[in-house]
Order: sequence, then C-alpha cells, then structure tokens
Amino acid sequence: MSQLMAPSASPELSRRRRLLVLALCCTSMVVVVMDISVVNVALPAIGREFQASVSELQWTVDAYTLMLGSFLVMAGSVADRAGRRLVFRLGLATFGLGSLACSLAPGIDWLIAARVLQAAGGTMLNPVAIAIMAATFLDRAERARAIGVFGAVSGLALALGPILGGALVEGLGWRAIFWVNVPIVAVAILGTTLFVPESRAARARRFDPVGQALVFLVLSGVVFAIIESGELGWASPLVLALLAAAAAGVLGILYYEPRRADPLLELRLFRSVPFSAAIVTALLALCGFGAFLFVTTLYLQDVRAMTPLRAGLCLLPVGILIVLLSPAAGRMVGERGPRLPLVISGAALALGGLASLWLGPGTPLPVVLGTFVLFGVAQGTVNPPISNSAVSGMPVAMAGVAASLASAGRQTGTTLGVAISGTIVGSAVARGGTAFTHAERGVWWLMIALGVSSAALGIISTGPRAMDSAARAATLFEPAKNSLQ
Repeated sequence: MSQLMAPSASPELSRRRRLLVLALCCTSMVVVVMDISVVNVALPAIGREFQASVSELQWTVDAYTLMLGSFLVMAGSVADRAGRRLVFRLGLATFGLGSLACSLAPGIDWLIAARVLQAAGGTMLNPVAIAIMAATFLDRAERARAIGVFGAVSGLALALGPILGGALVEGLGWRAIFWVNVPIVAVAILGTTLFVPESRAARARRFDPVGQALVFLVLSGVVFAIIESGELGWASPLVLALLAAAAAGVLGILYYEPRRADPLLELRLFRSVPFSAAIVTALLALCGFGAFLFVTTLYLQDVRAMTPLRAGLCLLPVGILIVLLSPAAGRMVGERGPRLPLVISGAALALGGLASLWLGPGTPLPVVLGTFVLFGVAQGTVNPPISNSAVSGMPVAMAGVAASLASAGRQTGTTLGVAISGTIVGSAVARGGTAFTHAERGVWWLMIALGVSSAALGIISTGPRAMDSAARAATLFEPAKNSLQ
C-alpha cells in the first residue's frame, strides 16, 4: 500500500480559540455519552406509556449502544477523508434530529428507530472530536491535559446521567431527557461553524462496506449471544449460531482487511503494543464501569427501594471523583507517561469489586458510598491514558482511525458490561433482596478480574519494548516526524 502522507501544517490557533474548540468537543461528548445512561432511569415511565415489553425496553438501550460501537470506526475514517469539521457538524445535526424524533415518538417502535438515528449522529462525534483535538493541540503536554478534560467530561456524563435523568423524568416527564438535547446541539453547530478549523488526512481513504459489515457482524453477534444466553442458555442453537457468526466475522476481517488498499480497520496499527493495549484496556475498563452502573442502579432501586433521583444522587461521589481525577491523570500522562494512572485505575477497579462482595440489602449507606468511591477512582484515571495512548506516536493522517478505535472500544465495553451483568443477575432481579445481592457477586468477581487485567496491561504496554513497537508501527505509515508525539 502506498504510504499515507501527513496533511500540510496549519497555523497554530490562539489559546482562546483552542479552548473554544475543546469546549465544543466536550459538548458533543456530554450529549452522546449521557444518553447511554440517562435512558435507564426513564425506562419504567416509557414502559407504562407505551405498554412496552421487557425486550422492547431493552432494545431502547441496546439499539443505541450497539450502533455506536459498530460504526464509530467508519466515522473516524470518513472524517479523515471528508473533513473532520464537516463530519462533526453532520453528526451534531443528525443527533439533534434523532433526539427530537425520540421526544415525539408515538410508540415504542418509533422510539427505538429514533434511538438508532441518534446513535448514527453520535458515531460522527466522539472519535472525530478526539481527532480534532489532536490536530488543534500541537504541544504534547497541552494535548494530554486537553484529553484529560475530555475524559473527565466523558466519565462525568456517564456517571451523572442517572441523576439528571431522574430529575427530568420526575419533573417534566421522560420525553424531556431527549428534547433537552436539541438546543444544546444547535448552539454546538453554530460554535463549530465559527471556531473549529477544518482538518483531514492528505490522501482520501475509500469507503470499505465489506469491512464495516464484518465489524457489525462481530459486535452484534457477540452482544446478541450474551443477551440471549440469559434465557436460552449457552448451548442453545441460536446462541451457538450467533457466536459462530461472530467468529466468522473475525476471520473475515483478518483475511479481507489486510488485502485492501484503504481498509476500514487498519490492522497495522495493532502492531503497536501501546495502541493495542489501549483498545483492550478500553474494553475492560468500560465493561467494568458499564456493569457497575447497571447492577448498582438495580441494587439501589429494587433492593434498597430508592427513587430514581435518590439512587442517581448516590452516584454523585463517582462523578465528583471523575471530574477531579481525569484532568490530574491527563497531566500525569503528559509529564510521566500512562503507566501510573493505568495501574491505579486497574487496582481501584479490582478493589471496588472485592469490597462490593460484602454489600447486602442492609449495608449502611456510608459504607455503600465508600465502595462507590473506588469505582470513581478507577473511571477517573483510565480515560486520559487510553485516549492519549491511542493517538500518541500514530501518524497525523491516521488520527481519526486511531481515535475511533479507542471510542469503539469504550462503547463496546459498556455494551458488553450491561449485557454480561444482566445475564448474571437477570433471574434474581424479580426476587430482589438477598437473592439479588447473592447473584451480583458474580459481577463483582468479574470486576476483580477486569481490574487485575487492566493493571497488568498498564505495566506491559509502557515498557521499553512496547515503546519500540509503537515507533516501528508509526514508520509503516509515514515518517516519524509527522506522527503525534
């Protein structure tokens, strides 16, 4: 394949304009990520109004996250080709239209379809936002700090979604959680037009429909299999067929993508150990956090009989820690590298899972909130090193693809966390009480394994040999002087 060339250098923006670009990127993160968690609080009200079944309510959530995880890679690649500001504005407009459609939905089927439209816009926002920041903040330390702020907003939006969702549902009704996005998106479109400079890869990458279909086959096959296994069992023909389809998709990607001139999945990026570890860490960490939010919401509302708003407020310590720790982790990455925050995050996740093994229906609330603090530490320190490792050392021309893979890892991890934890506790939800807390111990053991694995990856991926692999991978695309340092 011919070597990808870096785009021509553009004048560095003023500090004020760089901060405006960061604010606009963070705005896109808020609306997209918050809509992952905010809808969970509204599901009972949606179910009552539409007389929806459990599976229909599940699709209200899963259609969104599955779409995000499946098409983020394509969005980053398209943005590198067509222009990141152009795709970013298109994503904002599509997300706003989908949000408006959700707020006006006359039935559950229309709502699910509108959620897919929302997610279609969302796929064009978060990975493109990271690529825009990579092209805007040229200084390594400043870029790391900016990514730290971006990571803080991401985690905060996910953690505070239940709080804001509960307040909106109780005060204005479930439709408010969607129409509130519309004016925010409108302001963001105007700001992007005025302040965000256009950037793109020097050589256009061609669309890869086969690669996109294979990615969707793999992710949807795995997620559907996990969800269906709760009722049918892992040995059922349908679950086995879904897993076989996902495995065939993986083989198809490994065979087809390296033979394309412009593959959707640039597999050569994975020759970089730090890059590969960042993607896997995103899967592990967000799988843990997605599972934590899912089972914790059920625990607080169904076991401890809290209202949605009060249950959401119990997650406030998590959100506060994410806000405080993510910028600090970003500075740590810029000054000392990603190892320490990655190890801290993995250790906190494992300790949080260990402490949660003793939670019961009557556990004093201060003890419960103290346990939640560990999950806030884990989430607050993991996003900056993931984002930075995904784009650092990679050619500027590949920034969109690299960033989109990191974002896809996060979304896929969140989706898998909800699917796996739901399978583990599903049969115990109706019984509640000690039956639920006993069943959710399987989730906490999973959390311990995820945390230990993340910490180990943080050590392995930051050693001298790993750094050498990143340098070698960058030279496969273009001269090292054109890469993001």
